[in-house]
Amino acid sequence: MKALLTVIPIIVILASFGIYISTYVVEETDQVIITQFGEPVGEPVTEAGLHFKIPFIQEINRIEKRFLPWNGPSNEMSTKDKTYLVIDTFARWRISDAMLYFESLRDERSALSRLDDILGSATRNAVAKHELIEIVRTNKDRIAQTDEALVQGIGKVGTLYSIKIGREKVEQEIFENAASKLSGFGIELLDIRFKRINYNETVRRRIYERMVSERQQIAARFRSEGAGEAAKIIGMKERDLQEIESESYKTVQEIYGEADAKASAIYAEAYDQGPETSEFYGFLKTLESYKQILSKDTSLILSTDSPLFRLFKSFTAQPVSSSDSSKRKAETPASVAE
Repeated sequence: MKALLTVIPIIVILASFGIYISTYVVEETDQVIITQFGEPVGEPVTEAGLHFKIPFIQEINRIEKRFLPWNGPSNEMSTKDKTYLVIDTFARWRISDAMLYFESLRDERSALSRLDDILGSATRNAVAKHELIEIVRTNKDRIAQTDEALVQGIGKVGTLYSIKIGREKVEQEIFENAASKLSGFGIELLDIRFKRINYNETVRRRIYERMVSERQQIAARFRSEGAGEAAKIIGMKERDLQEIESESYKTVQEIYGEADAKASAIYAEAYDQGPETSEFYGFLKTLESYKQILSKDTSLILSTDSPLFRLFKSFTAQPVSSSDSSKRKAETPASVAE
């Protein structure tokens, strides 16, 4: 009886140890491949829980089921316009075919090395096929940022390059080229993005000068368009002024013509009313002529038969009293009296 009590604990211990080395637990985040003498046996175990294996002969190899990160090293690469950039990329991937992944890569370290090669090569090829502006110019929503001056579509400005692809499509191109290659290793590429883009120090100044030149060209374009609009407005103003002046001149001339016609009619009517009236109007017209011709500083040398001397001649031909003489002098313009 005492021997039995001694043997039972030993049996229990041995049984527990046998169960321990014959079982394994698969976590929710894992998938397991069983190898026997280094070769895979059966299908990958993806169901979480307790599973059995042959002890000492079979080994378990745990493979991640979760999304895994890849942070690429900083690499210097050239764009299509021969501008060197230092680009950091990152990606997310997962193991889609555990058996293929295990047979080709075995572990995560080898997988990361292969990702460095494939993703780095795809990134260099994509960057080399596109202009600098396609890669670096985007807004916070990852939409290609295009200059407003170019959107207007009023011709080209210097050497400005209109964005046609943008960073997001460049990343998509890298994704498509790399995903097909990684699928042969049982890896599914989920996404790849540019994490950081820096200019090479040797070309940084040239890039800044190019940016300044682009801004200056756009500013010059706006100034040119503004000057054109200003010239158009000034031209329209001058045309309107000329039209107004022309219409005004026409109206003035019409008024002058009507006034002259009325004056001529009045003169003609006055001349037709008799010799006395005719002589009176002739006298007034002669005085008007004197007024236009003579002034205080005017000196004339006239012959006695001159038409201008006719009134003076008539004044001197008739004797007048002193009162009549003073009265006529008062009625005669100062220029005539002189």
